Amino acid sequence: MSRRHLSPATAFVAVGAVFAAFFFAAGAPTPLLALRQAQWGFSAGTLTFAFSIYALALLAAVLVGGSLSDHLGRRPVLLVALVGELGAMIVFLLAPSIGWIIVARTLQGLATGLATSAFSAVIVEHAPAHLKKIGGAFAGAAVAGGLGVGALVTGLAVQYASDANALVFTGLAGVMVIGLLVVALTEETATRRAGALRSLSPRIAIPAHVRSEFVSGLPVHVAGWMLPAFFLGLSPAVLRIEFGLDGGLVAGFTAFLGPFSAAVATFASARYAPRHSTLTGVCLVLAGMGVVAVGVVGGWLLVLWAGAIVGGIGFGSSFGGQLRLIVPQIAPHQRAAVLSGIYTAGYLAFGLPVIVAGQLAPRWGLLPTFEAYATVVMVAAAIGIVAQLTLRRRDADSQPQTARQAA
Repeated sequence: MSRRHLSPATAFVAVGAVFAAFFFAAGAPTPLLALRQAQWGFSAGTLTFAFSIYALALLAAVLVGGSLSDHLGRRPVLLVALVGELGAMIVFLLAPSIGWIIVARTLQGLATGLATSAFSAVIVEHAPAHLKKIGGAFAGAAVAGGLGVGALVTGLAVQYASDANALVFTGLAGVMVIGLLVVALTEETATRRAGALRSLSPRIAIPAHVRSEFVSGLPVHVAGWMLPAFFLGLSPAVLRIEFGLDGGLVAGFTAFLGPFSAAVATFASARYAPRHSTLTGVCLVLAGMGVVAVGVVGGWLLVLWAGAIVGGIGFGSSFGGQLRLIVPQIAPHQRAAVLSGIYTAGYLAFGLPVIVAGQLAPRWGLLPTFEAYATVVMVAAAIGIVAQLTLRRRDADSQPQTARQAA
């Protein structure tokens, strides 16, 4: 290997850190949006739209460019995405109004969507042999951990810094510059092949042999991703209106608990069979959302935090388990396109329900809107539990037949 390239082990860690930085940047605006709402006086619906436009832009980029790195290579796609993310940080830094914040969130979503599948593929492909099985879990942990830590650090900055916006986004702009250097020094892992323009047609490419697994995982993703979306997109309003709390630190800490617990759980659950992790995780999402609902309705902040931890552990376990069920079964040239399908499901669940909730809250009231949101999460989780139990039964039935064929 050329000395100009990072070693695979170093690249595995460094690229994972850059990937996490993308999601740190995605979580960072949560406390700042609440601060800007107080300063600029825009509506709750505008607040949730500014949060969720990121997910919708990300989804558009995933659908159009999610498999682009399978054709052009990982590095060119990641370098373009990092330039876009750097541009978004600069717009955040200089934004004079909520309109410019929405522009920054849109650019950020496009950059992250373009990068997500390529980053996930690079992490798996650079993982050392003994870590190949948890490469997908590492990618999932980078997503969840980045979101949580971004919200917490920004909450601390809002609480204690004189200019939190400048501090956070100047720092993140510097991180993206470092990310450009890291990716430039990372060895290419994909072989260029024809069809790049054709791959830009919006489509989700799920090979037939993993299709049932993918479909059965959809309710798991809906429930899992809606949970952190509540904490990152809606919890500042809940804290302010239902609990009378509007400090940046409490908003950041509340948004941090679930995603950070998910990141830890993604690694902790990697020692267990992926089906077990998925099933256990979706059960915990159901339980965690129930505990959160009790905390919000009763006005008990500690109960809400406990639910965030339980649900976050469930999200990390279920999402990491789903990645470990699917990623090892797909060929390298299909990997980015399949990951695009997984993240499409996740980010639809992450973005659309929050927008709907933001529009309904002024009409229904915040508490009834939250109760409806929580109900959707728990129903999706229940469907996911049934689907995973069915697949576990199928797995158990197929094992004796495989053993007989081997004999």
